Amino acid sequence: MSRRLAFLIVLTAFVCASAGLMGQDSYNPRRLSGRDNLSQETSPPQIIVNPPPAPPAAWTWHDRTAWGAGIILAVLGYVGILMALRTLKSIERSLESGMALASAATDSAIAARALAQAIANSERPWIVITVEPFLTMENSFKVMATNRGRSPARITSSVDQVRIAADEAELDQTPAFESMRPGEEPEPIVLLPGEATGIWALNRDDLPQICKNPESLKRVQRWQDTLFLYGRIRYMEMSAEDTNNIHETFWCCRYIHGEKNSALVMAGPPAYNKHT
Repeated sequence: MSRRLAFLIVLTAFVCASAGLMGQDSYNPRRLSGRDNLSQETSPPQIIVNPPPAPPAAWTWHDRTAWGAGIILAVLGYVGILMALRTLKSIERSLESGMALASAATDSAIAARALAQAIANSERPWIVITVEPFLTMENSFKVMATNRGRSPARITSSVDQVRIAADEAELDQTPAFESMRPGEEPEPIVLLPGEATGIWALNRDDLPQICKNPESLKRVQRWQDTLFLYGRIRYMEMSAEDTNNIHETFWCCRYIHGEKNSALVMAGPPAYNKHT
């Protein structure tokens, strides 16, 4: 549609220019005035009311040259418009190709970043919390922190909390811990890959001291309430230069009281059992 419109515009301009050239009159006032002077000398004066019409102008070589030049200019203009449209389409295709290449480069960069992060995560330390029974004591349990990663981990802090509630729904949405007093922070511990350390120990005989009053103890023993133990461990890689690159492991356990034997199992909402 754009090519046809451009051709019609150029053709209209050419026709108008040609019509103006062909309509020019070759009448020469000076030549007529000289003929009139000669006639006045040889013949008596005459009064001309209506002068005769001027003869049609001849199409000289100059007019033909101008007409041919107009045709050539029109053709060149049309060809130029076609070339300009073709150039614009080529530029548009080049821009689309450039955008596609930029999008592919962005996707490649994202994939490379994700791959690098996956490799880094596979080589970093991972602290995992488990519950194990004491082999030498009945109804006694220990909470263990094990480095399941491929590089050493330095444990910088470890906090824990005891909460008695009817069920998991009564726990806070996010774990809350009491602030530790200065000097109560444990010494940093370094765990090599595969090493473990104990962070909590619970015995059935410790239940009265944890419940603090007989009524609360009876509710736990009758399963009317549940005893929850939860905590958080912060650690970092030994080779990390940035001390702000801290990883965290949250854990939560539930105490189950039995008539003769008790148990301590991992439990709690997802916010109480997550890793960063």
